[in-house]
Amino acid sequence: MSDEIEAEGMRVDADLIRQLADMLTEHDLSENEVEDGDRRIMVKRKLNVVAAAPAMAAAAPTSPAPAAEPAAPAETSGEPVRSPMVGTVFLSAEPGAAPFVAPGQKVKAGDTLLIIEAMKVMNPITAPRAGTVTRVCVADAQPVEFDQTLVLLD
Repeated sequence: MSDEIEAEGMRVDADLIRQLADMLTEHDLSENEVEDGDRRIMVKRKLNVVAAAPAMAAAAPTSPAPAAEPAAPAETSGEPVRSPMVGTVFLSAEPGAAPFVAPGQKVKAGDTLLIIEAMKVMNPITAPRAGTVTRVCVADAQPVEFDQTLVLLD
């Protein structure tokens, strides 16, 4: 049976809050939110960013860490397609498969641009209109935040 507590006249499922908080750590997210009817629960955490000293950087493991959204070069333009949720982005249907889109590729409205996995659900992110992909702004398996730019579409 779930662990429920009473908070300001509202029943809160403590197990659900613990699960949401655990997902923050598990997926290296800064916030997680769930809605059920008129009930909305958001869990946030503060991330500490530490810059490595040059000597430490040389000793650091060589595995690349997913970068935050890279700054767009001045020559890249287009309408941003933004993330509707917090989750992990996947650029292809399965590991090793070709990405859904690449810069320079023409897409039609409704074409899948990428997938965001959130709470074990794969959510296709589709092109809002026809156009040409000018830039993919995220890396495969990168955590993304709500409203983060994913793709630029001309």
